[in-house]
Amino acid sequence: MRPACYALFAKEFVEKRKARGTHALPAKSDYLYAGIARGTRALQQSRMSFDPKKRAALLPKREALRLGIAGWHSRGYLPHFSDAVHTQFVTFRLFDSMPQEVLQRWAKELEQFPKSHLEREQKKRIEAYLDSGYGSCYLRDSRIAEVVQNALLHFDHDRYALHAWVIMPNHVHVLFTPLNAWEWGKILHSWKSFTAHECNKILERQGELWQKDPFDRYIRDEQHFANARAYIENNPVKAGLCATPQDWQWSSAHYRS
Repeated sequence: MRPACYALFAKEFVEKRKARGTHALPAKSDYLYAGIARGTRALQQSRMSFDPKKRAALLPKREALRLGIAGWHSRGYLPHFSDAVHTQFVTFRLFDSMPQEVLQRWAKELEQFPKSHLEREQKKRIEAYLDSGYGSCYLRDSRIAEVVQNALLHFDHDRYALHAWVIMPNHVHVLFTPLNAWEWGKILHSWKSFTAHECNKILERQGELWQKDPFDRYIRDEQHFANARAYIENNPVKAGLCATPQDWQWSSAHYRS
């Protein structure tokens, strides 16, 4: 494929985004142009082929990850779990979604649990409590949920590969792999900082929006990855908010469908 074709695709990609507005979500058709958001130069240097029937650029998985263009929308994509960079499953929640006294009480109760069961029981309790919808639940507001979803998508393929997400009424689950030497903690901080500022403006409030400490775990292997993605996308169904994962607007399941 000649460099002129790359330039043509890049121009078309940019024009489509401008037509929808700066804050609009990427259309699914944007992803037919694999890696355009990373620019033509990197693509020209990669080991790349082109499928004229699908009008899509084809890259080996490892090359796609190196360039930062493999993401949640690539249905066959899986991270390389042998690599130094770990895929992360992160949950961050609203400031009032889980009172500190509840966590402290659980900590005392769980002292009696065997270490092998401790993490599982803690995880079970936290998930059930969050899904009960405690607190202000600002994320029920579609304006707030849209700000958060746009923030997650904004640097997809640049700072991280976004595999799955769901925005619940009082918390957010995200499955992603950091790219280009970005640390997952800095990625999370940028999401929380930007969305706190923008959401507080919409809500006409001041102060903390998010709880300081997130819940996080790194993904060990392909099965763990599949389980995490399934949990994230089924969370609204489990919480009784919708009938199918695709019904919940603020999720990768809905956006992919």
